[in-house]
Formats: sequence, C-alpha cells, structure tokens
Amino acid sequence: MPVVEITDPGDERIADYRALTDVELRTRWEPPNGLFIAEGELVVHRALRAGYRLRSVLVDAKRVDQLAELPAEAPVYAGTPPLLESITGFHVHRGVLASFHRRPLPTVERLLDGARRLVVLEGLNTHTNLGALFRSAAALGMDAVLLSPTCADPLYRRSVRVSMGEVFAVPYARAGDWPAALDTIRSAGFRLLALTPAPDAVPVHRLTAADRSRPALLLGAEGPGLSAAALRGADVRVSIPMRRGVDSLNVATAAAVAFWELSRDDDSD
Repeated sequence: MPVVEITDPGDERIADYRALTDVELRTRWEPPNGLFIAEGELVVHRALRAGYRLRSVLVDAKRVDQLAELPAEAPVYAGTPPLLESITGFHVHRGVLASFHRRPLPTVERLLDGARRLVVLEGLNTHTNLGALFRSAAALGMDAVLLSPTCADPLYRRSVRVSMGEVFAVPYARAGDWPAALDTIRSAGFRLLALTPAPDAVPVHRLTAADRSRPALLLGAEGPGLSAAALRGADVRVSIPMRRGVDSLNVATAAAVAFWELSRDDDSD
C-alpha cells in the first residue's frame, strides 16, 4: 500500500477530492469521470465488499495504520487535518476518504427482471433523503430502486454517507424515458402503488394480496410529491394514515413505513 505525503492542496494527484461540498462542481466532475467518493472507514469497506474498484485514498496522516487491509495497488495520499480541509472544503472528521470507480448501471429491463418489490422514485433530488431511503430499502426488504431522470445521484458523497454504504447493497437503474417507464414496469408484472396523502387513497395496510404480490412503490420529491402523470399512471393510490392533524411525513420516513408494510408478511426472509 504506497503512502504518499501530500503538502500542497493543488497537487493534481488528489484532484478527485477537491471541493467536495460544491454540489454543482461535483456533479460535473464525478459521473463524467466515472468516480464517486466514499467517506469513513466503514463505508469504504462496504464499497470494497460490494465489488467497487478503488482509485485512491485520502487520509489523515495519523490514521494511515488503520488502512492495512486496503488493496495494495491503490495509492494512499496522507496529509494533516488542515490540509485535508483546504482540499475538500470541510473538516474530514472521519479521517478517511476514498475515490472509487463507478460501474455501468443495469438496464431498466434487467433491474425489473431480478426484483420482486420495487421502489420507483420521481424527482427525488435531496441527497440526504435519497441516502436514508436506500438504507431503509436495504433493511426492509425492497429489492431494487428505479430513478426518474431528475433524481439525484445515489453515489454522491452525502447520499452514500447517510445510507451508511447501503446504496451499494440495493441495485438501481435510471429510467431514460419518463413517465413512459411506468408502462414498462407494469408490463413486467408489477402493481404500481403511488404513495400520496390524498384523502381518497387506500391505507397501505389495507392493500389486497394482489397489490402486495409484486409491488412497485412510487414516491415523489419532498414537497411537490408525485406528478399528475405519475399519479395517473399508478394502479392504486395508497396512503399512510395520519393522526393529530399531521398531513404528511418526510419522504424517507414515509418510504420506510411503506417498505415495512409491504414486506411484513414475507415468509421467505
């Protein structure tokens, strides 16, 4: 494991790690260059276990000894905490950042073929919500996630961190044609369930066995929710019953409740 001491924040060898808090810059840099950033030792090891190939590591020089199990061919760049902060734009309190190669996403058809319970996200563009939702999907029995073209990047650093690396555990794909992808999902044998606070929606715990057999749960962005086109494309509108005058939940919280309900009778787990 070659360790290289970095003293200059302008060193081109650590270009992968510059300005990590600048969402617009990172969006222009990471996907086109086929990389993503993992933060924290636990998340780094989960990315490795999931089969992602390591490009390099940037680490607090005092923590180099903690990285003995990393692939020997990946360079490790070490520096002081103030230097790491000047490179990344924030205090790297977990002490370890790693750059990984992305993998090609599966086609929509391939994703659907391997799933029984599907999550379909429309316009979900908040990275923290996206990361929390992936963590719940992994924990609560959802098999795959399909993203509309306007959804945020699940491999953005904040999404990966909030998910605790569970974005690596749940297969996902991005639909190129929206909302036409809903017809593709239905043709694959799924029942499209649109989660909405609409008063005429069916309470999620009252769904029929047919609705539960191969569900595709549609969730929209925080605030606007699902588009009119997505709601029209659903087979059933479903809701989570509320009390005390609360009209809705955070989308990641609502997703977790619905995931649990859809998977609670699964005797195969």
